[in-house]
Amino acid sequence: MNGAYRAIDWFRARLGTPQLGQWLRHKQVPWHRHSVWYLAGGAILFFLVVQVVTGILLAFYYRPTVDEANASVRRIVGEIPRGWIVRSMHHWGSSFMIGMVFVHTFSTWLSRSYRPPRELIWISGVVLLLVALGFGFTGYLLPWDELSVAATKVGTDLPAALPLVGRGFTRLLRGGDQVTGDTLGRFFVAHVCLLPLASLLLLIFHVGLVQKEGISTPRSVEGQGRSIPFWPNFFYREAAVWVLLGGGLITVAALLPPPVGVQADLLAPAPEGIRPEWYFLFVFQGLKVLPAQILSVSGETIAVSLMLLVGIAVLLLPILDRRPEPRTGQVLAWLAIAFITAMTLWSFL
Repeated sequence: MNGAYRAIDWFRARLGTPQLGQWLRHKQVPWHRHSVWYLAGGAILFFLVVQVVTGILLAFYYRPTVDEANASVRRIVGEIPRGWIVRSMHHWGSSFMIGMVFVHTFSTWLSRSYRPPRELIWISGVVLLLVALGFGFTGYLLPWDELSVAATKVGTDLPAALPLVGRGFTRLLRGGDQVTGDTLGRFFVAHVCLLPLASLLLLIFHVGLVQKEGISTPRSVEGQGRSIPFWPNFFYREAAVWVLLGGGLITVAALLPPPVGVQADLLAPAPEGIRPEWYFLFVFQGLKVLPAQILSVSGETIAVSLMLLVGIAVLLLPILDRRPEPRTGQVLAWLAIAFITAMTLWSFL
């Protein structure tokens, strides 16, 4: 036993764990009536770990080819022990993670935590939201069923409505003019290589800046509340949330496993009822309500151009919102929440 303790002490000394523990105990987290929103960041990391673990397990058996993709998913669900629950957790974990990224983004927006000197924290966070949506978009095609292929055709058609660069970007996404096996290969590489690498680098940058600048306190509660140590007080709160979210994820995954659709036939007509995942429904419904032509310009071109401009404006919000009073920024945030919610609910009617 003495040898084991000496080995542990040797590793602790070289890894700097005593200093790390001391730093965590001295690190303070503001605690006030809005502090519950601080837990969203940890929840995102929790779901990201779930996605990485379940994604690696699925990658052992998945085959990213037109002939084998759908069959390999069926094998995972029907033949691999506990494969169905791993796939279901990956499916629902994606929705949970993206939902928490939206919550984290809008809570940051409403509290105006993008104010100087936290501009780069906001910008990197918005890019991480886009990366999370990219995970959802690329992963949707991988089962290679009728609905996923048809929805990908619609989704990759949208950039083509942009003047000048749109068609080139669509070809880049698809690997050609149509959705084919090349598209599946590109989406798989993006899903398991490019987007994970981008998210890792962005997370290091984002979390590093948060540690440097500290956690932002909304102006409405500045000077109120108290601070608590990150370890163990705040960490225990986060751990309790992780347990609840993990239990909820397992329950939903067990009760509502996603079906495996019919293998796609690229020559067959598109099936009825094409719908994206819930986090893209506001875009889907927003495009549907616009007329086909507006002043001789395609409604789709106007919609996609507006979405691009709004996205750029949100990305540059710390630069555009310089007013000392919070009213304007908060009104815009609530308008965005209302639009996304209304369009999403409308799509179900």
